Order: sequence, then structure tokens, then C-alpha cells
Amino acid sequence: MGRQLFSVQEGMARTGLGRSNFFNKIASGEIRSVKVGKRRLIPDTAIDEYIERLESRSAGDADVA
Repeated sequence: MGRQLFSVQEGMARTGLGRSNFFNKIASGEIRSVKVGKRRLIPDTAIDEYIERLESRSAGDADVA
């Protein structure tokens, strides 16, 4: 399957984030997005990258304990 673009609702469901938090992550650049017409869409790779960053931060925190 090729690359996909997800709606904000789909991105929220895939990350488990609420609407405000999800839009804050987009605004801060933590989650990349593109605009197509009036729609804000999230590349599948942006979600993967966000999750990988969370996992690597979490792994770093485990070393501290």
C-alpha cells in the first residue's frame, strides 16, 4: 500500500490524542500536516515519526530510573 493522508479525526484516533492537543502538536510542528484546499491532512509518515519520537523519549526515560 502506498502513502496515505489522514483527516484530523483519523490522526487523532491513530495517536489517541484529543482535538485540542492534536492541533497544538500540529501548531508546534511536533506533528507535520499539509493543507489541501481547506482541509488539514496528516501524512501517515508524520504519525509514524511522532510515535517513534515518543518511543525514543520513553526509552531514554527508562535509563534514568
